[in-house]
Amino acid sequence: AIRMSNIFKTKLNAACIVLIPACIGINYLGKLFASVLKLPLRLDSIGTCIGAVLGGPIIGAVCGAANNLIYGFTTGDTITLVYALTSLGIGVAVGIMARLGQMEKLPGAILSACVAGLTAVVISTPLNIIFWGGTTGNVWGDAVFAWSQASRMPVFLGSLLDEVVVDVPDKLITILVVYAIVKGLPGKLTSMYDVDNKVERLD
Repeated sequence: AIRMSNIFKTKLNAACIVLIPACIGINYLGKLFASVLKLPLRLDSIGTCIGAVLGGPIIGAVCGAANNLIYGFTTGDTITLVYALTSLGIGVAVGIMARLGQMEKLPGAILSACVAGLTAVVISTPLNIIFWGGTTGNVWGDAVFAWSQASRMPVFLGSLLDEVVVDVPDKLITILVVYAIVKGLPGKLTSMYDVDNKVERLD
């Protein structure tokens, strides 16, 4: 079991420094893949979650926020910048769950996905209300939102449901992909990120 003091401990070795741009690249590709195929999913936090699982909550937060900032600045999409908060939250949530050992087995991974999804919902819902009047710009989510408004639900509740419909399935798929990737990585590689591990040589 990991000590609480180690949950936020971060090793800034070469492995972690290389991990950050790699994860941002994975996020970017995921986002591109989802938009090109017009998937009703975001898939823009796969890299964030890989960074969080391997490097811990702080690396996860950095990968998440940096992804939005880079995407926002390179595409001129200023709204993406605001949602850096959501990405940061997802990175922290998944990093904490991973440090608590929840990413070792599938049930824990599913639990982590729910935590990540709910974290995203809690942070994004107020942002959606401020910027979009409650919608997410996601086909399925906004259909739920439209239904909720037609049913005279409060905007907050409609927006919350909109975000749940989008984020929970998205994070579930994301975490399952991440779980499979991390499980497939060689132990030599993953051990470089282990904060309890004193050995940092690769030989």
